[in-house]
Amino acid sequence: MAFNITSVKTSSNGAWQGDNPLNFAFPLLIVQTALIVAVSRSLAVLFKPLRQPKVIAEIVGGILLGPSALGRDPAYMDRIFPEWSMPILESVASIGLLFFLFLVGLELDLSSIRRSGKRAFGIAAAGITLPFLAGVGVSFVIRNTLYTAADRPGFVEFIVFMGVALSITAFPVLARILAELKLLTTQIGETAMAAAAFNDVAAWILLALAVALAGNGGESGGEKKSPLVSVWVLLSGVGFVVFMLVVIRPGMKWIAKRGSPENGAVRESYVCLTLAGVMVSGLATDLIGIHSIFGAFVFGLTIPKDGEFGQRLIERIEDFVSGLLLPLYFATSGLKTDVAKIRGAVSWGMLGLVVVTACVGKIVGTFAVAVMVKVPAREALTLGFLMNTKGLVELIVLNIGKEKKVLNDETFAILVLMALFTTFITTPSAMAIYRPARGIHRKLKDLSASEHSSKEELRILACLHGPANVSSLISLIVSIRTTKILKLKLFVMHLMELTERSSSIIMVRRAQKNGFPFVNRYRHDECHSSVIRGFQAYRQLGRVAVRPITAVSPLPTMHEDICLMAETKRVTMIILPFHRRWNVDHGHGHHQDGGDGSVPENVGHGWRLVNQRVLKNAPCSVAVLVDRGLGSIESQSSNLDGSNVVERVCVIFFGGPDDREALELGGRMAEHPAVKVTVMRVLVGETLRSNTITLQPAPSKCKEKNYAFVTTNVDPEKEKELDEGALEDFMSKWKDMVIYNEKEPTHIIEEILSIGQSQDFDLIVVGKGRLPSVEVAALAERQAEHPELGPIGDVLASSNNHVIPSILVVQQHNKAHVEETTVSKIVNESSLSTDGDANV
Repeated sequence: MAFNITSVKTSSNGAWQGDNPLNFAFPLLIVQTALIVAVSRSLAVLFKPLRQPKVIAEIVGGILLGPSALGRDPAYMDRIFPEWSMPILESVASIGLLFFLFLVGLELDLSSIRRSGKRAFGIAAAGITLPFLAGVGVSFVIRNTLYTAADRPGFVEFIVFMGVALSITAFPVLARILAELKLLTTQIGETAMAAAAFNDVAAWILLALAVALAGNGGESGGEKKSPLVSVWVLLSGVGFVVFMLVVIRPGMKWIAKRGSPENGAVRESYVCLTLAGVMVSGLATDLIGIHSIFGAFVFGLTIPKDGEFGQRLIERIEDFVSGLLLPLYFATSGLKTDVAKIRGAVSWGMLGLVVVTACVGKIVGTFAVAVMVKVPAREALTLGFLMNTKGLVELIVLNIGKEKKVLNDETFAILVLMALFTTFITTPSAMAIYRPARGIHRKLKDLSASEHSSKEELRILACLHGPANVSSLISLIVSIRTTKILKLKLFVMHLMELTERSSSIIMVRRAQKNGFPFVNRYRHDECHSSVIRGFQAYRQLGRVAVRPITAVSPLPTMHEDICLMAETKRVTMIILPFHRRWNVDHGHGHHQDGGDGSVPENVGHGWRLVNQRVLKNAPCSVAVLVDRGLGSIESQSSNLDGSNVVERVCVIFFGGPDDREALELGGRMAEHPAVKVTVMRVLVGETLRSNTITLQPAPSKCKEKNYAFVTTNVDPEKEKELDEGALEDFMSKWKDMVIYNEKEPTHIIEEILSIGQSQDFDLIVVGKGRLPSVEVAALAERQAEHPELGPIGDVLASSNNHVIPSILVVQQHNKAHVEETTVSKIVNESSLSTDGDANV
């Protein structure tokens, strides 16, 4: 059915009045958009196990929807993607592309390129030059083989387009691949990011040159304009860039400063002004004769990278642009890609030639220069594969080439498949080649591992989610830091979730500025994170060395970064923030959930899973801090340096390795002159002593509602001897500094809650109790709310029990007790047990 685009109406009168909505522009656009997003998202899920970037799914989705697959059915194409609808679809996709390139400009920090040094510049230069020259060579063959004399494009513009297509590295795609491979924070990752940034800038310059040269490619009748036109286009483009960086950039700094978030919100007028600036910049470069996306990209470069304005701006638009509009652009590219055009041995031979040339040129060029600047051969080869990543900019180059009639259908399809292949092989190749040294998971020292532990350097890795965790963490560390010979080295790891959003890349750039993993390598004016600023004053304390670290990683693999850092830095203890946090009512000294049962602040279940994985895999002791306003309780005293100290600490001791570790930590706190430590030992009551507590594995469906205990055969007499020895040693060291009490409660939970609900303490320290004493094992049948904290920690952390102090749950790392089983309890008077059960 033929349509005149000028006669197409926007919306229909509805099916009841006999109209087919697919014959009208807007309903058809909705159907096209929904189909494209659904296909690309489904493919992203399928490719996720292969650790492929989202761009792969979007390119493949576009190809599947186009004439290469579904489009081979003419009825489908005529109904879903008719020719008259393509200008509308491409216009909407171009708006998404315009704003996405603005986001790419925001991601690219020019100052970081200047700081990257000669090594990254040399690698980037080689990674562009050799494949560009190789592309020029291939262009001779393709131009003479796949083109007829009638449709053969201009020589200069064709070789420039081919050179650019083969030499591009996709900066945003590379950042996400590096994050997936855990290379983002390594030396090779930093070099790759810096070289890709150089490459990105060079690619845009070459693209502007190619567009200027091809400006007359689409003229009918082969009319050629004066070569001076291309010169004027280039000069105008240079003038535009200079104007943007010299005039507009200072103006955007002023706008960013005025539009900074107040009360968590960016002023709407400045956001609208910035978005309008994107459109105007695109219009300006389109008037010059360069593609409008070039203007949007340059405008993105003018936005300051060191404030909140840019990040908040990204958060406003990126989901709509990246999630909805950008897939439309990939789909329009796929609709232009017809793999069936590659026919015959010659054409497939050209595809092989292009793929080999692109890979060899980029990999060999990068590898050669990397080895020359003393990068190890394995890392240099990995760097070559990483720099071979293609992406959106590659498709933009190809689409512009097709639009300007420089690339025909066959060449276009060959280059799209080349981009798809080179990006697809990046992740598996890098994983196969690069195997960073990750020493054996050795057992690190526990707090109580050395007889002279108080005289040795104590290394602690403290993790936090954001500024809300800073004050409580500082208070805890100050209380652990003694005034004796002990030296304390504190590694503060800011945990940041990496997503597919563009703002994640902004976080990466800030993380690199803050010095990860080169932890003491940032300048004061580059310290943008409020988390890092919170420790700047504290790091000046005597005998305390504070090293800020930033971990940017997807939540499912965040624990790997934490455990690897603990192993690398040889820390004694990891401190994790609990996934729930209570706020304090300063006026009344109690918590917001104390009277009305309101829900505490929850950072999300994903962070809870991170804690659980760290507890399971950590190479050292782990402590989970349940914060109830630890850094802001009025009863705390202040040091000379102004930091708060936890003044009143209670250590609850039942027995077992976790409790012994908690006791050792309490002893270190007792050495602080401002900290008053009370040790509460809970003894076995007559009722429990007369029974045998039999533990058996819980049903699999109850894993989240039951506690995990060590059910291997353990000698109770030996454990009791170790407990008595730990207490004896504790009292011999700190008898005059602590208050020691023993209790034999009838009801354990009531006794624990009476301690927690009193206002006598600021912090309660307990062991997780994985190797349970009889008292703790008796709680196994209790339905768990937070099983990762153990029975006692769970009781104290429950939001329903109105506990006032903060809680620190300690788990000792001991390879003899690593096997844990989720259990339920049986009280058996006759002391009988079935196979696989464990008696306590």
